[in-house]
Amino acid sequence: MQCPYCDFEDTKVIDSRLSENKDAVRRRRECLSCGERFTTYERREPLRLMVLKRTGESEPFEREKFKAGLVKACAKRQVPEEEIEYIVDEVEAELRERRRHEVASRRLGDMALVRLRRLDMVAYLRFASVYRQYTDVDQFQSELVRLSGAVGAPAPEKPAAGKGGQ
Repeated sequence: MQCPYCDFEDTKVIDSRLSENKDAVRRRRECLSCGERFTTYERREPLRLMVLKRTGESEPFEREKFKAGLVKACAKRQVPEEEIEYIVDEVEAELRERRRHEVASRRLGDMALVRLRRLDMVAYLRFASVYRQYTDVDQFQSELVRLSGAVGAPAPEKPAAGKGGQ
C-alpha cells in the first residue's frame, strides 16, 4: 500500500475491523518511512458480468445496451418504460444470482424473449426477428403459427382433400 503523504511503497497495518455498515474492511495503516497514519477501506469488487457472443468473443454486460434492445422492440407499443426497466432489473438480478461471471448471449436473448412474450406479442416478434436473425417471411410465418398454437388460438383449418366434395 502506497503512503498518501510520501508515496513510500511499504506500510504496516495497525488495526483491522469491519466498517460501520459492514460492507468493507477498515484498516489503519502506518507508513514505514514517514510514520504518518492513514485509513484504507477494502471492498469486494462486484461480480463483473460478461456476455459470451456467438462469435466466441466476450464483452462486458451493458445494462443500457440490453435495455436499448428492449426499447426498440417495444417502440410505438403501449408498453410503459417502467415495465422495460423491470425486465432489465429482473434479468440482471437473475444473472447475478447464478453467481457465474459469464452468460451466453443466447441465454440472455432467451431471458428477454420469455418476459417480452408475457408483456407484448408484437414486441416479442420484433425482438425475436433480430435475436434469431430471421431472413425471410417464412420464418416469421412459422413463428406466428407457433405462437398462435401456444397462446391457444386455433390454427386455421384446411379443407380435407378427397372427402366427398360439396
